[in-house]
Amino acid sequence: MHAEQKGINEECGIFGVWDHPRAAELTYYGLHSMQHRGQDGAGLVVNSGRRLRAHKGLGLVNDVFQDASFQELTGSAAIGHVRNATEGSHTYENVQPLLFQSQTESMALAHNGNLINADSLRTELEHEGSILQTSSDMEVLAHLMKKSSMETNETSIADALNQTTGAYGILMMTDDTLYAALDPNGIRPLSIGRLGDAYVVASESCAFDQIGAVFERDVLPGELVAINDDGVQSSRFAIRGQRKMCSMEYVYLSRPDSDVNTVNVHASRKQMGKELAKESPANADIVVGVPDSSISAAIGFAEASGLPYEMGIIKNRYVGRTFIQPTQDLREQGVKMKLAPVRGMVAGKRVVMVDDSIVRGTTSKRIVDMLKHAGASEVHVRIASPPIQHPCWYGIDMSTYRELIAANYTLEAIGELIGANSLGFLSEPGLEKAIVKDKSLHQGICTACMTGDYPVAKGAERVLTHKRS
Repeated sequence: MHAEQKGINEECGIFGVWDHPRAAELTYYGLHSMQHRGQDGAGLVVNSGRRLRAHKGLGLVNDVFQDASFQELTGSAAIGHVRNATEGSHTYENVQPLLFQSQTESMALAHNGNLINADSLRTELEHEGSILQTSSDMEVLAHLMKKSSMETNETSIADALNQTTGAYGILMMTDDTLYAALDPNGIRPLSIGRLGDAYVVASESCAFDQIGAVFERDVLPGELVAINDDGVQSSRFAIRGQRKMCSMEYVYLSRPDSDVNTVNVHASRKQMGKELAKESPANADIVVGVPDSSISAAIGFAEASGLPYEMGIIKNRYVGRTFIQPTQDLREQGVKMKLAPVRGMVAGKRVVMVDDSIVRGTTSKRIVDMLKHAGASEVHVRIASPPIQHPCWYGIDMSTYRELIAANYTLEAIGELIGANSLGFLSEPGLEKAIVKDKSLHQGICTACMTGDYPVAKGAERVLTHKRS
């Protein structure tokens, strides 16, 4: 296996607050609102006046904090993290934020995304005598920062970030400053809000709504923001190019009530459904969406096609996502537990089943079978995104060609494998039309998992062809 393939590929959520007397409690609520971004671990570090204190653990946010005493987690600043672990990295040591204590300062770090060159940097650090305790990219970044300067500041952070390659939103907290940084291509989301005199930073704007904060602006690609008692200072550690926001944030990952790069997720998904209906209509009686992330697209498909939208599938709210389960057996069992047909709506009907994506094909086949067993005479599958044919290199758990059904089968073969009467995908131009509102503002999306056009680290295409053993 190629060394660079061993980095942690995770899709997570980060939250931070500065200058609020209940910083830890607000961070808890912010993390809870982003639970969908990671269900394997959670944690926060609070600044209690020249001292950083951590509370973290494995599991859901409620599980991790059920025994926490927020009277003890006092302080006016905090950062937090929810984590989706990949296979082999599900350990307490990797749960963020990571807290570092040195002779000169305390520092906490949390991130969403992936440093592509983390393994090569780790090797260099170990050759120079560093001993790393986790497999987290953030520990590598912390060592790079400390090599640059004994104190964490804009210069040492910029020096460290400029040695990395990847896609990331990062929060750092020292004794006196909260820092936020975004990768030069803006692939991952990160926003700034206000709650009275306090500043908040989050992966998704839904976290602001949860605590009553007001969205102010997005962190810009290549921007380093420092928030402290003197206010907010902005600097650049890299030249800003055209933004390449991850298209899967709109297709699947983000909550529908979030605004990602000023675009509402529900509105963009609804438009995806409308574009899909234009490109791939179906001769059917009703439209159903696969809960939850496909509902918006299904509504858009129904509106554009003139077909009635019906609740043909319901979801058990107490079962986690199959998409991020680490093994095939768990994914299949998760689908069986998670979804159920509404027989009275689908029996005897020609059904258009709208889903957001097909990754491995497990879920799609199970749902098609389920609808037909419930009496649907036909099931026409429509996917509100292009086929996912390439691994993600930037922080989503789709890391090999072998596990992607669209990378190994034709459109017709996929339709047969999942048992659909017909199958259609949204085109890449249709996806871009639904998301990008103004190209003149240097806005764009990353569609690397669909097209193989990787905006960061050209040459990663060759690396990604290596199969994981």
